[in-house]
Amino acid sequence: MKGRLSFAFLLALVVSGGCTFLLSRKMRQQGPAPSPRLSYVAAAADLQGGQVLKAENLKMVAWPAAFPVAGGFQKPQELIGRSVLYPLAAGEPVLARDLAIPGSGLTVKIPDGMRAVALRSDEVVGVAGFLFPGSHVDVLVTYHTEKSPEPSTATVLQNAQVLAVGHEVQPTPDGKPTTVDVVTLLMNPADAERVVLASTQGSIHFVLRNGADQTQVEDTPVGLSQMIPQSATGRATAATVPVKRHKPYVVETLLGDKQTAVSFN
Repeated sequence: MKGRLSFAFLLALVVSGGCTFLLSRKMRQQGPAPSPRLSYVAAAADLQGGQVLKAENLKMVAWPAAFPVAGGFQKPQELIGRSVLYPLAAGEPVLARDLAIPGSGLTVKIPDGMRAVALRSDEVVGVAGFLFPGSHVDVLVTYHTEKSPEPSTATVLQNAQVLAVGHEVQPTPDGKPTTVDVVTLLMNPADAERVVLASTQGSIHFVLRNGADQTQVEDTPVGLSQMIPQSATGRATAATVPVKRHKPYVVETLLGDKQTAVSFN
C-alpha cells in the first residue's frame, strides 16, 4: 500500500512538471502580451518657431497607454492653423504648451519690445509681387508741406523686416509672386510712431533691399526742384530756346534843316 502511494505521488509530480514545462514553453513562443497603446499627434518633420501648422506637418505616433502624454492631442484637426511657439523635432508629440493661442498666428513672430505695423501702398509700388515674409525693405514717403507746394520724398525707415504680405505670414512653397497692397513690418516703438505719422502725410512706398545689407544711409529729403540739373553757378539751367529778333524801328525827325533818327527795338 505504501509503495502504491509513493508511485502515485511520483506520477503526479512528473505530470505536473511536464504541464508546467509545456505551458512555459508555449508562453515563451507567444511572447509577452502587448500592452495597450494610444495615438498622439506629433511633428511629421522638424518644425520652426512661429510656423503655422498644416495637415502635412503632422502625423500620428503610438504611445504606451500606461504613460499618457499630458497636454497631448489625439486629433490632428485640433492643431491645424495654430502656430508653434518653439522648435519641435520630427516625431516629437505636439503639446498644448508648444502652441500659441488660436487666432494669434502673427503675434508669436513679434519679439519682446518690438511692434508689427501694417502699411498700405499702391500695390507695393516698385517691387510689386517680389515681397515675401522675411524680406527687408526701406520705407519712403512722398509728401507736401505748407512752406513748399512742391512734393518731396524722404526715407523714414531703413532695413525693416517684412512679417506678413497681405494675410500670408509664410512664403508660398512655390515662391510665386503675389501682388498685395498691405505689408506688415517689424520695428521698434519709436520707428512705429514715425512710420504711422508719415503714412498720414503722404503716399508710402517700399524699396526692396538685400537682407544681408545692414547699412544705415544718411538721408536728406529730395524735392522736385533738386531733380533739375544744376549749372556751375548752382542755379537751375533751363533749356535754350531760340528767340526770334525783329529789325529795329527807326523814326526820323526833320526840324528845319536839322534831321534826327531814333531807333526802337
